[in-house]
This record gives sequence, structure tokens and C-alpha cells, in this order.
Amino acid sequence: MKKAKIGVIGCGNICGIYFKAGQTFDILEIVACADIIPQRAEEKAREFGIPKALTVKELLNDPEVEIVLNITPPNGHAEIGIAALKAGKHVYNEKPLTIHRKDAKRMMELAKEKGLRIGCAPDTFMGAGLQTCRKVIDDGWIGRPIAATGFFMGGGPEGWHPNPDFFFKVGAGPMFDMGPYYLTAMVSLLGPVKRVTGSAQISFPKRIATCQQQYGKIIKVETPTHIAGVMDFADGVVGTLITSFDVKAGANLPNLEIYGTEGTLSMPDPNTFAGSVRVRRAGQSEWKEVPFSHIYAENSRGIGMADMAYAIRSKRKHRACGEMAYHVLDLMHTFGEASAKGKHINVESTCERPKPLPLGLRTGILDE
Repeated sequence: MKKAKIGVIGCGNICGIYFKAGQTFDILEIVACADIIPQRAEEKAREFGIPKALTVKELLNDPEVEIVLNITPPNGHAEIGIAALKAGKHVYNEKPLTIHRKDAKRMMELAKEKGLRIGCAPDTFMGAGLQTCRKVIDDGWIGRPIAATGFFMGGGPEGWHPNPDFFFKVGAGPMFDMGPYYLTAMVSLLGPVKRVTGSAQISFPKRIATCQQQYGKIIKVETPTHIAGVMDFADGVVGTLITSFDVKAGANLPNLEIYGTEGTLSMPDPNTFAGSVRVRRAGQSEWKEVPFSHIYAENSRGIGMADMAYAIRSKRKHRACGEMAYHVLDLMHTFGEASAKGKHINVESTCERPKPLPLGLRTGILDE
């Protein structure tokens, strides 16, 4: 199958694992990289053997590039994504798809006009852990799902991240930073959401950075740092998700659980590709560890882009698709809007539940 030529825009902290994906999946070939700081692109090109280090404009105009991997900060997702689509390139964005709904809608409309694909992280739902969870559900081990919970309870990044400011600006916070992992996992397992409500607050209006690089810096908090959302899924499941930067002493809660008519499924951290999968069926006194049914237990970021490349060649739907990413973005915004209005809100967007990965795949190949 003809390789997809990838151009990477954004050579910051996360780019390394994506460059490795270009060496893992047979369908991908990273041919160029670019960054707002040219020196960073040149360094990464040398480190990972990328043929061309370009400016952003040069990469977008490069006829060899078929897919633009956009791993700029969130405030660059819309601008770069739209520019890439206008240049006739397919786009795979880091999460979230964009900061604002209107920009995401513009991207979706433009892709449809031009017959191009949009993909978006996270793709951890395609890893061994959550694909095993999908099989547990589909095979009926816990019966019909009736409820789900997810918890991300942390103390905030100001103590460890070298540049924590952006985590507290609009478009970030715990919901926009970590919510995409949890919501994508839930939607991929349970389908779309039809109605939500929520409560959100800024618990500490100012934060003090204690990381070495910015020790003592005062950070003004501009977005909610504790968000609790309740979701009514289209298939009847009631879901609860709490994301927080305000839990200073830790918590004793699961990452994700789904409760069914015949048992409970305990799932791994959705920001990973592996982790423990456990089931406890009604009447049993102990949890049972479930062995992985699928491969890709290692850090496989980029698998969603590889699946999109295969889908382009095979003319099928890709799994980490723009429609699901937009639905997740819509949900994150709606939690805050529901809190502000004090009401339930019907969700306008929807998406299809992505198909599970086939069993028995070989490493580096997604279509067999």
C-alpha cells in the first residue's frame, strides 16, 4: 500500500513520540517538519532523520506532503488546520480539535468541501487496554451498560511543568487538557451523548508556580479548574465525569468504570495504551484481570493518524475522526455552559461509535 507522506508542524515536547510513529507504522513516512522556531525543526530533523526542516509556509506549500500532523499548542490548532485544508492537505490535530466550536465547524465544513479528512487525538482508545474493554462490552461480559464514571483528580501542573501558564487560560484547564482522553474513551465505548449538565468553578483565582523555571511566578486563573459533568448517552447510559486541578492531597477513585446489568468493568487510565483491565461479575467476590485481546500496549501515539492514512487508501471511515473530536469538544464546552445557566442542555452534535480494531493485527499494520 502506498505510503502517506506526513509533514509535522510543531516540534515541541510531544513531537518525539509522533516521529517514532513514523517509523512504527508501515503506512506512514514523515518527510518534513516545521516549527515557529526554525532551530527546533532543524534539531528534530537531525535527531529523527527527517529529510526536510521547513518553515510552516514552506511545509504547507510542499506538494509532497499529503497529511499535516498539527501538534502546535491548542491556540494554533484552528489556524494551522484551516491553512492545511486550504492547501489541499488532510489534517490530523493534537487534542483538542480546536479551542472554539466555530473554528472546528469551519474546519469540518472546509474538509467536506475539499473532500479531505480530519483526524484528531487522542488515539489512546485504540490501544490494547481500551480495545480490550471494548471487546469485554461487545461480548456481553457486564451485560447492558447502564452507568459510567470517570475521574481525573490532580493538584495542577504549576509544580512540575516548565511553562504552566497556558494550563490556566481559556481552552485549557483540566477539562480541555485531560477531558479529551476520558470523553473519547467513553464515547468510543458507549456511543454519543444527547444531554448534559454540569457544575464548574475556579477554586483558586491565582496560582503560584513552584517549578524550577518559573519559581514564585503568580499565574492568573482564567478558566474553571474543577468541573463536574453528568451525561445522558443516546443509548441510555448515565455518565459522570469530574476533572480537577484542585485536589491537593490525592484521591482514591478509579480512572474509568462502566456498570452493567451483569457486572462492572474497571478500565485503565485513558491517557495510556495499556493498564489494568478488570471485570467483576454480579455474584462474584473478587475482580478478575482480563488479558489484552489486542496489541499496541506500548505508547503508540500516532496510531490514529496511521489508521486515517489506511482509511484514505482503503476508502473507509477512520476511527479517530473529526466528527468524534468535535462531539468531544462540544461536550466540554457544554459542561461549562450548563453550569453557568443552571440547567440541562441538549447536545447538538453527534458521531458514530468507531469500529473496534480487528483481532490478530501485526505490529505496524492496521488493515489486514
